[in-house]
Amino acid sequence: MTIDRRLEEKLGFDKVRALLSDRCSTDYALQRIAEETFSTKAADIRKRLLLTDEMRLIAMFEETFPTTGYIDALPFLVPLEKAGSSIDLLSLGKLKTLLDTVRRLVHFFSSIKDGIYPNLKRFSAKVMTFPEVLRRIDTILDKFGEVKDTASDELYAIRKSIRDKESALSKRAAALLRKAIDEGLADADAALSVRDGKLLIPINSSSKRKMPGFVHDTSATGKTTFVEPAEVIEIQNEISELHFAETREIARILYAFSEFVRPYVPDLEQAATYLGEMDFLMAKALTALDFKAGMPVISEDGQMNLRKARHPLLERALHKEGKEIVPLTVTLTPQKHLLLISGPNAGGKSVCLKTTGLLQYMFQWGMLIPTSETSELPVFDRIMVSIGDDQSLENDLSTYSSFLADMRQMLDRSDEKTLVLIDEFGSGTEPTAGGAIAEAILAEFDKRGVYGVITTHYTNLKLYAAGAETGVINGAMQFDAQHIVPLFQLEIGLPGNSFAFELARKMGLPEAVVKDAETRSGEEFVGIERNLRKIARNRRALDEKLQHIRNTDKTLESLTGKYQKELEGIRQMKKDILDDAKQKIETIEEGK
Repeated sequence: MTIDRRLEEKLGFDKVRALLSDRCSTDYALQRIAEETFSTKAADIRKRLLLTDEMRLIAMFEETFPTTGYIDALPFLVPLEKAGSSIDLLSLGKLKTLLDTVRRLVHFFSSIKDGIYPNLKRFSAKVMTFPEVLRRIDTILDKFGEVKDTASDELYAIRKSIRDKESALSKRAAALLRKAIDEGLADADAALSVRDGKLLIPINSSSKRKMPGFVHDTSATGKTTFVEPAEVIEIQNEISELHFAETREIARILYAFSEFVRPYVPDLEQAATYLGEMDFLMAKALTALDFKAGMPVISEDGQMNLRKARHPLLERALHKEGKEIVPLTVTLTPQKHLLLISGPNAGGKSVCLKTTGLLQYMFQWGMLIPTSETSELPVFDRIMVSIGDDQSLENDLSTYSSFLADMRQMLDRSDEKTLVLIDEFGSGTEPTAGGAIAEAILAEFDKRGVYGVITTHYTNLKLYAAGAETGVINGAMQFDAQHIVPLFQLEIGLPGNSFAFELARKMGLPEAVVKDAETRSGEEFVGIERNLRKIARNRRALDEKLQHIRNTDKTLESLTGKYQKELEGIRQMKKDILDDAKQKIETIEEGK
């Protein structure tokens, strides 16, 4: 499946990808994040979620789990497949890091009990650890990643000769400096100088011709000339030749190692891929911890129950401002599969819609989501959106034309395995016609069994959703009517009020103008709005009474249970007393 960049941008998943990328240590994991797609297969989604959830638990509780050493190895391993190729020193050090990290990971999972992190344990069980390759690297490299003197007999001899020559060079240069000072060619406090790797003697410029050698530099004042003595040049040339020999021997050692390791390369590439996958899973797990996310249940009966859902990007933004997000609960079923959310502007309708869409997308992408872990989500074949203004000057599309283009695409492809997300349904044109077209489209979605979250201000759509025979259910974003402020709480089952006239009064419009607007809107509209407010108040009062009754019922049940137990105890005591008395009477009668 190809990645729908427009959909991801509308939902905000492009920003989630960026957050995941920031957690990666390897280019492999970055590429996995860039290429991972939205899945429509429940088995694949479950596998992705289980692996991520186990890694999340590891990140939370396992202090011994390896969290460093995640490096890219495929760029230098793949070329090693070709005969005659050779690994370089830097890549050899990376290979050692790779093997050590893989060994620690495999050991971690092999040492834990069965049943703990079973999916990651199974994933790691088939990975090889290459102890012989690691042993061979250890014979070549020291702990600093440099080639050891003992990597070969020839290298040992070369480096010993280099040290001997360097010692002789130092001694000879020191002797020449003392001689130059004694002969007055150099100042009494002169010291040997090193320029570009050359050992130089500072000679008074007036006497520079008395010191056979090569002039390398002159001091800023011109009083001192730095000379490489002829006797030293020969020794330094010998040292240079030894360094060339050292380089050739190291190249030979690396080539010999490459020949040794070449048969292992395909398996090493698998180990490198495994390490990259673990880095990818760790990025997902750490992001889940950042989002305070958990693993939802995959629905098998078409139920969508998002409980205490939070938009992760909005929550991060609010947290920086010292604010708390209001969790949402969204429920869709095969019987009521379209949620129509209404309410005032800036009341949270779009946030609810985008939260539903983003979390569903994250879920089918294989990410844990910031909801209660009792949340239940179905698997959709597609998510389709109409969010924001997609008008195009190039294509001469107005806002409403863009909306209609979105609706055409949705009507072409949507079915009961589709989730549609439509913001400000039908707006952008003349209200009567726009409302009618929107209602006709809504009815078609309803007939097809399409799932969706739709926001609107249209009263005719609210009335359609109120019908008992439809698959659409109203939802209202709650509003504090007394203070005229949004509460950002979604209430399922009731249509929302636009609070247009109240907001107009709060913003200071003259009362006469607001009254005139109410009159012009017509008694029917005003009556509907007033009834919606009345229903909301009555519903809230009813919910409070029902909660009080439930609490009272629980108290009564508790008392009834207590008294029932005491009554049973009394009955049992009475029975024990009677049985004891009966036994005593029988004993007395037997004694007579």
